[in-house]
Amino acid sequence: MSRIPVLGYFLRSARRLYDWMLAFADKPFAGRALFSLSFIESSFFPLPPDPLLLAMGAGKPDKAIYYAFLTTLGSVLGALLGYVIGMFLMDSVGTWLLDAYDPDRHTWAKIETWYADYGMVALLLAAITPIPFKVFTIASGAFGYAFLPFVAACALGRSVRFFAEGILLRYFGEPIVRWMDKWFDLAAILFTILLVGGFVMIKYL
Repeated sequence: MSRIPVLGYFLRSARRLYDWMLAFADKPFAGRALFSLSFIESSFFPLPPDPLLLAMGAGKPDKAIYYAFLTTLGSVLGALLGYVIGMFLMDSVGTWLLDAYDPDRHTWAKIETWYADYGMVALLLAAITPIPFKVFTIASGAFGYAFLPFVAACALGRSVRFFAEGILLRYFGEPIVRWMDKWFDLAAILFTILLVGGFVMIKYL
């Protein structure tokens, strides 16, 4: 364990959360919880569903692809909520969410530029990578991005991301669990770097 107190506390907390999620896969409502987390993450919740998908898929590799489907479906439906917030509630809920995630509006300005330059490719990139997807879904509605291309980009990007994880877990679930048990600290740090890096990527690219 790290000698840095804050990092050590973070890693211990992350480990307890991972162990809880791994045991969570046996609960009868686990699938509903995964779907719900995926739904709210695409529109307003800060934490991505990947850790829960990974824990549940690793705990039950035979159901990993089904879990990936639930995650994808919940995420795409949640993206529709983000779109509605941007189109109809931008002056209230949308502004409140932006104040929480992007108070200086650097990310918002960058997204507007990316949409103008790249269109659907920008949304696809956000759907696949750690770039904050929720800000893109809200921006899509606020900027009046065409609805059907929006749905198609969300479905394609989220499918690529989550089904790739599901397939890996289906065929390599047990080795992944062993690897996570051995290298959990490193995995937790790398995942946090990716999560934070998504916001940094938008701000400086």
